[in-house]
Amino acid sequence: MTTTEAATKGRRIKWYRSPVGRDNLRALNQRSDLWGALQTLGFLGVLATTGTAAGLLWAWLPWHGAAAVIATFFHGTCYQFLINGFHELVHDSVFRTRRLNRFFLRIFSFLGWYNHHHFWASHTEHHKYTLHPPDDLEVVLPMPLTLKGFLEAAVVNPRGLWFSLGATVRTALGRVEGDWNQHLFPPSKPQARRRLFNWARLLLAGHATLTAVSLYFGLWQIPLLVTLAPFYGGWLHYLCNNAQHAGLTDKVEDFRLCCRTHYLGPFVQFLYWHMNYHTEHHMYAGVPCYNLPKLHRIIKDDLPYCPNGLIDTWREIIGVLRKQREDPDYGLRKTLPEERAATATGHAA
Repeated sequence: MTTTEAATKGRRIKWYRSPVGRDNLRALNQRSDLWGALQTLGFLGVLATTGTAAGLLWAWLPWHGAAAVIATFFHGTCYQFLINGFHELVHDSVFRTRRLNRFFLRIFSFLGWYNHHHFWASHTEHHKYTLHPPDDLEVVLPMPLTLKGFLEAAVVNPRGLWFSLGATVRTALGRVEGDWNQHLFPPSKPQARRRLFNWARLLLAGHATLTAVSLYFGLWQIPLLVTLAPFYGGWLHYLCNNAQHAGLTDKVEDFRLCCRTHYLGPFVQFLYWHMNYHTEHHMYAGVPCYNLPKLHRIIKDDLPYCPNGLIDTWREIIGVLRKQREDPDYGLRKTLPEERAATATGHAA
């Protein structure tokens, strides 16, 4: 049986979700144009500020390239988190007004070289079948995390550029390759395929036009700070985003065991669109990202230990990666609150 054939046999998983009162959940699910604008425009404002600062340094202080390089690198570091905003907009949960979600989704998709048609199809399966291959092939454990991979993404990522450009070109040419993509976009769905192909063509034409016009007017900084921005400065995003599932347990029916919540400082959490509350996001995917901290406070007593900061988080992940060298099937099985309580009761008895 091929991966595609197996994936079509998707089953319904009875996920455990931490209990939340009906009134609380109704309030948490409320989307707000105001809060959506604060998150979205605030994030775009950060990118506009870092990009403008870097561009001005290149234009005004060309003899002092170090400052421009540092500013550009910081811009790229912030720009990487564009994909998390794109992810939230794909969920259609940022703004109350659907047109605003769809408008900014296309802006984020273009800026980051993302194809929202592909991601929507893939991510829907990821949420239904989280870490249950072959029904979820968006994230597969064990994740191939290495120091070499981190260093490649941390500063300049030519491999990422080559992969994104190649995938976009192949899609623009009407090619759907690989079992997962064939499962998501089979020939029986010609309209879905057409939307997928057309967006890839728009990405190529749009970025080619932006680059050509910018270079014609001598504004080479613009493609550097927009078209190429997703491919440098990725160190912080790598550490945040790969913590979502790395080292945990697959093929379980409890989001507390296959997703990781960890604590971050307020600015990084804002850049990350609050996705450090990843267990909460999978339990209740309709809750807007800016309400996830409230959801966490309600259910935190029902969650396993949540690492505090990236150092604590990656100490946990690196411990798992070391054990996986000996046993590739090993995954961290977190202790749940009810198990701690049972153990404590047993000791007391």
